[in-house]
Amino acid sequence: MERGVYCSYANRLAGAARERKTRGTFATFMPDDGGPGFAHGPASMQTAPASVRNWLIVVAAMIFFMIAIGALTRLTESGLSMVEWRPVTGWLPPLSDAAWNAELEKYLSSPQGRTTNRGFNVVEFREIFWLEYIHRLWGRLIGVAFALPLAWFWLRGQLTPYLKPRLLALLVLGGLQGALGWAMVASGLVDRPSVSHYRLAAHLLLAVALYAYTIWLILELGPQGARRDDAKVARESTGLIAFLFVVLTWGALMAGLRAGTAHSTFPTMSGYWIPPGLFELAPWWINFFENGTTIQFIHRWLAKLLVLGVLALAWRVRRQETLAAAAMAMLQLGLGIATILSGINIFLATAHQVGAVLLLTALIVVRHRATPSRQPQVSAMVGG
Repeated sequence: MERGVYCSYANRLAGAARERKTRGTFATFMPDDGGPGFAHGPASMQTAPASVRNWLIVVAAMIFFMIAIGALTRLTESGLSMVEWRPVTGWLPPLSDAAWNAELEKYLSSPQGRTTNRGFNVVEFREIFWLEYIHRLWGRLIGVAFALPLAWFWLRGQLTPYLKPRLLALLVLGGLQGALGWAMVASGLVDRPSVSHYRLAAHLLLAVALYAYTIWLILELGPQGARRDDAKVARESTGLIAFLFVVLTWGALMAGLRAGTAHSTFPTMSGYWIPPGLFELAPWWINFFENGTTIQFIHRWLAKLLVLGVLALAWRVRRQETLAAAAMAMLQLGLGIATILSGINIFLATAHQVGAVLLLTALIVVRHRATPSRQPQVSAMVGG
C-alpha cells in the first residue's frame, strides 16, 4: 500500500515536470521579444491568443502612419480643403466634374479659400484635397480595423478581464479623436484661414497617447523574459515619457502658429541666445502659449533637456533598450535642428514628428522592461 502511494506521487511529480517543460510559441514583432521561439511560462497560464497581439500591432502601425499623414497634411496646408464633416458618407470622394466643382465652390467660400488660395482652380484644389481625404479615410479605416476585431475577439471569449476595459477605453478615445479632429478643422472655417493651435496640439497629443497605450498593451501581451524589477529606472523613464509629452505640446503649439520660421538659425535664435520679444504680449503669461518666439524658445530648451535626460539614463543604465533610446534621442535632436535650418522643409519636419513618436516608443520599452511581469493575466500565445 505504502509503495503504491509513493509510485502514485512520483507519477504526479513527473507529470508536473512535463507540464512545466511545455512552452508556448510567441509572436516576435516587438523589441521586447527575445527572439524566434522565445516563450515564457507554461501554456496553461497564457490566456490571450497571439492573434490579439498581432491585431494590436497592426493598429499601432496604422496610428503611427496616421501621425505621419497628419504632419504632411498640416505642413502642406491641406487640412482645410474639406469643409464638411460627414462621418458616414464622407468616405466617397467627388466622382464627377460637377462634384469636384461643387467641392471647390464650398472651399472658396471658406476663410482659406477666400484669402490664401483665392483663385484656385480644380487642378490646384485636387492637390490639397487628396491629402486631407486620405487623412480622414485612414482615420475611418483605423476605426474599422479596431472595432470589428475587438467585437470578434470579445464574442469568442479571447479577451482577458485585464484587456477588456482597456480596449474599450481605446475604442472610446479613438472615437473622440475623430470628433476632436473635426473640431480642430472647424476652428479654421469661421473667421481665419488657420486652425486653432490649441486644438491642433490636443489632436496630436491624443493620437500619440492612443499609440503609446497600444504599444504598452502589445508589450504586455508579449514575451516577458527581458523584464526586471528596477524601480529607479521605472521612475526615471516614466518621468522622461511625461517630459516628452510636454516637449510635444510646445512642438505642436509651435507648428500650429507656424513659429518654426520665426528663427531659422541654430544654436542661437537669429543671433540671440535669449531673443528679444519673449514677453511682448500682455498679460505676460500668454506669451508661453501664443507668442511664436517664446514658444520656439521653450521648445528648443525643453528638447535639449529631454535629450540630456535620456543620455544620462543610458550612461547610468547601459542596457540595450536605454542605448537605443539614447541613439533615437540624438537622431531626433538632429532632425529638429535640420528642420529649423531648412526653414521647415516638409519632409524633414514630418520626419521630426515621426522621430518624436519613435523616441516615445523606445522610452516605453525602457519603462516596460523595468517593471516586473504580470504574464499570467495578459500574455499571448500562438494557437491559444
